[in-house]
Amino acid sequence: MRSMMEDRLLIWQFKRGSPDALRRIYEKYRLDLLKLAVSLVTDVNAAEDVVQDVFVSFAQSAAKIGVAGELRKYLVTCVANRIRNRRRDQQRHEAIGLEGADCLVCGSRRPEQWAILNEELRSLSQAMAQIPYEQREVVGLYTQGDLTFRQIAALQNVSINTVQGRYRYGIAKLRSILNGELENETGG
Repeated sequence: MRSMMEDRLLIWQFKRGSPDALRRIYEKYRLDLLKLAVSLVTDVNAAEDVVQDVFVSFAQSAAKIGVAGELRKYLVTCVANRIRNRRRDQQRHEAIGLEGADCLVCGSRRPEQWAILNEELRSLSQAMAQIPYEQREVVGLYTQGDLTFRQIAALQNVSINTVQGRYRYGIAKLRSILNGELENETGG
């Protein structure tokens, strides 16, 4: 509840031209949106581009923004839609690859924290790349985007049962993939 009130205040300030409000929104949601984008596109550089694109569009549309619900869910939906559009464009031009999972850059964390986060993102990215996109999108939106199955169903224009099935199958496959990696790392 407190976060929604804070978000409404930030949006109000942002719509009145406060660059500090935009900066605070960016800082508040950037990492969550980046995690979601990485889980969907499986490429850290592309994920960073998506998040930047979403915030640029958000900043440029200050006068038009009318977030009725939660700001976080609005931004999550923007990220998912941006990724869908990019996928459509890429499928027209070339196959999607997993190259370039480079280290993230940010001065607010210590280098060892970024090394751990980068490794976790790389592992997640590689595992997520092995499941079908529809399952990947549901898993990402549910776990990273905090959307409900009903919200995901509306976004994907499918039934809730379809979304729940995609989630179950996606999680089962991810468990299988990640458990296989753990067994390989421990030598058993």
